Amino acid sequence: MRTILAAGLAVGAALAVPVLDAQSSRLNVVFILADDLGYGEVGVYGQTKIPTPHIDRLAAQGMRFTHHYSGAPVCAPARAVLMTGKHLGHAEIRGNIQAQTRLPQFTEGQYPLSAQAETLAQMFRRAGYATGAMGKWGLGPVGSTGDPNRKGFDLFFGYNDQAVAHSYYPPHLWRNAEKVIINDRPVPGHARQPEGPVTMGDWIGGTYAPSLMIAEAERFIAQQAAAPFFLYLPFIEPHVAMHPPQASVDRFPPSWDREPYRGANSYLPHPRPRAAYAAMISDLDGYVGRVMAALDRAGVADRTLVVFTSDNGTTHPGANDARFHIGGVDATFFDSTQGLRGYKGSVYEGGIRVPMIARLPGRIAAGRVDDTPGYFPDWFPTLADATGLTAPADLDGVSLWPVLTGTRTTPVSRPPMVWVFPEYGGQVAVRLGDMKVVRQRLLAPEPGPWEVYDLAADPAEARDLASSRPDLIRQAQEVLRRESSPNAVFPLPIPGVTTR
Repeated sequence: MRTILAAGLAVGAALAVPVLDAQSSRLNVVFILADDLGYGEVGVYGQTKIPTPHIDRLAAQGMRFTHHYSGAPVCAPARAVLMTGKHLGHAEIRGNIQAQTRLPQFTEGQYPLSAQAETLAQMFRRAGYATGAMGKWGLGPVGSTGDPNRKGFDLFFGYNDQAVAHSYYPPHLWRNAEKVIINDRPVPGHARQPEGPVTMGDWIGGTYAPSLMIAEAERFIAQQAAAPFFLYLPFIEPHVAMHPPQASVDRFPPSWDREPYRGANSYLPHPRPRAAYAAMISDLDGYVGRVMAALDRAGVADRTLVVFTSDNGTTHPGANDARFHIGGVDATFFDSTQGLRGYKGSVYEGGIRVPMIARLPGRIAAGRVDDTPGYFPDWFPTLADATGLTAPADLDGVSLWPVLTGTRTTPVSRPPMVWVFPEYGGQVAVRLGDMKVVRQRLLAPEPGPWEVYDLAADPAEARDLASSRPDLIRQAQEVLRRESSPNAVFPLPIPGVTTR
């Protein structure tokens, strides 16, 4: 073994980096994606009630972005944008629909990516990387064109179907094309209990799926450490239903919960909903710690780029019980959005602005906080740059690698950031520098008006500047006209922009 010296980009110091050979020294990538984790639900983003020491340590050792955005405000389209580098105006998947609604031969899974769609994993696999995914897929059933094995993953283990992932004690998971039965008596993800005592044990099953998925991730790291790998970890926490293990719930004060959640706003009842939600985020933090420990044990932590983020904001209020959000979440109690407007399902900041932390010793400065705007389409070109690979030429994002490594001293010049979201009433948003243009209720008989916000001065989007900034509305309309391609499966007419 020999040693080379690499410049420490933050302060110009030298860093000793062990190099074994050309293959083993290539950069690994671990991309951790939380599910419905709000902007303010981890410590380094302002959370005060739920300890997240491992995620906080990741930020202390790397860079934390304060203006990073998901590609969409709900699960499947966010993941499609991340995997393909195409924003919602160009993405194939722009909403959550089951495959069976259009493809009746499939009884499980979401509408699939096409055979032509190019993913991050395919780029890595072509370059000789081992590729693995453990968690929730949601981009096509087993056997479809969106099957994770057909989209670049050597090994997939977890939930193929987002609906099945509503239960943490499901009947089965998938290992590639094999359906693996894990619970003969699964626990459903939805139930109501209008009366009587709500008991935690009624919703605790035999085999807890997250335990299997994190263990699979640890094995993958150990087995692939000798060669470069790309590991995608779309964990399911803290997406409801809430039924974490009793021991996780017991870590939080009984005084938090004076009333049970009875399932009125969908998903499962729980006697201690605040403690249960905190437990899920704490468990997620524990998985991050286990991943980092696995990298250390394998001796590859210092040549592995680790990214942590979330697919969208925390869940929104429910219609049937005003005391709780969907699934029993209390986003007010936890200050889950840190004052940002909106929740999951919304293109306001609380629905799409997400935590993002990146760590790579010797290349990404420790403890740095950056306000450069970025979003999910950026990850395809960023990871290509980081690993020296060639990304497709038609991506919508820009590489954040110069920002992450400190090699750029001037602000990133980027195209407008675009969201064209046909669900939750139909919504669009365009970020133009610090300004953001939004329009809601596009599918209503009378669509909502155009709205304009100055995110630098008004991150809560409380002061609509539309009456004084018609120029920005015209600019956003032009962007949407140019950047919104037809999509027959997920159509969205935008008044003044499209006629479809």
